[in-house]
Amino acid sequence: MRAFPVRLPSGQRYWTVLDEDLQVVVVADGFLRHQRFGRDGAESTTKAYAHAIALFLRWCARSGRSWEAGAEQLGSFMTWLAHAGSGVSGSDADTAVVLAGPGGRAARSPSRINSVLTAVRGMVVHAVADGRAPSRLVPLLYEVADDRDLPEQARDCDGAMSWRMRARHRLHEPETPVERASDEDIVALLRACRSARDRLIVLLMARGGLRRGELCGLRRADVHLLIDSRPLGCEVARAHLHVVRREENPNGAWAKSRRQRPVPLDFVTVGAFDTYEFERMRVRQAAASDFVFVNLFNGPIGAPMRPDAIGELLTALSRRAGLDVAVRPHQLRHAYGSNIADAGCGIDVVADLLGHASILSSQVYVHPDEGRLRAAVEMVPSPREQAGGGR
Repeated sequence: MRAFPVRLPSGQRYWTVLDEDLQVVVVADGFLRHQRFGRDGAESTTKAYAHAIALFLRWCARSGRSWEAGAEQLGSFMTWLAHAGSGVSGSDADTAVVLAGPGGRAARSPSRINSVLTAVRGMVVHAVADGRAPSRLVPLLYEVADDRDLPEQARDCDGAMSWRMRARHRLHEPETPVERASDEDIVALLRACRSARDRLIVLLMARGGLRRGELCGLRRADVHLLIDSRPLGCEVARAHLHVVRREENPNGAWAKSRRQRPVPLDFVTVGAFDTYEFERMRVRQAAASDFVFVNLFNGPIGAPMRPDAIGELLTALSRRAGLDVAVRPHQLRHAYGSNIADAGCGIDVVADLLGHASILSSQVYVHPDEGRLRAAVEMVPSPREQAGGGR
């Protein structure tokens, strides 16, 4: 069982699962097609789901279970996920036996296991709704729960108790601080840039919060650098750009959010745009492209940059900057979200700027750092001060 990309005659793409005979696994393909086209999901979402479902179907096949029987025993699957490394769970392995000694390192984190289970549950529920699986599987995956354990803000507004579905199989995920690039790392990356294009890429991720797919899908018509853009038909004030989701980008770029959002630009980023425009004008092949970021130094010259090239660029910049660990694209986005939250902006502002569909996705950025916690403690007067004495 392995995940496999599919390109339709229309040009649209999604990921599916193939079996050992390279035949499409129907139950998985139906769910993944529904995610991509029925729910307008991103291609990257189907890719993650396909790899997770392939893991599940691989475990079922190697342990002699049908996928329906495997859905009834997700607890055993969770144990296998936790201890089966690539040598056992990989597509080239020929056994499902796991021998884990005391104190052995887990093969997957709780968050990774939970994400795999989310994909499997989605496939099973879709199969039940589609008539390909018995309805008795759904109560084995979910239990009905009330809302008494939820925060007050998340409960029913009229005070009545409501009910919800809760997954039966889920690991506790320890709360960890968001993995962000430090301000020192960002400055080091900017100093390591050898072109105006690369410098603008770093700034748009670190000071605009763009994902790499949004960055590579950016068109020149999406960028409005005027003080007043109303003559262009845009009501957003001052310099900004628009993140727009488009179905067909030749470089495979994809904006995750369905909702178009404006991203304000500061004077540093606007200046970087101006410098990059002069650099781009010197490359004749780039003139015909409507994409903002094109290949200027490596072939094919003038073609839009691929999202994978952003990661390769940051790896090269990190090495040139002398950083011990290479900065990843999403760490720059995390730095943007963290800096906005640390500046005192509300979680609703953070969610809008980052394009989060749910405020819960922005919650990780509102935890204050150690410096702010220390400052808050020191602001509280001592008992002697409160009594009218000195410190």
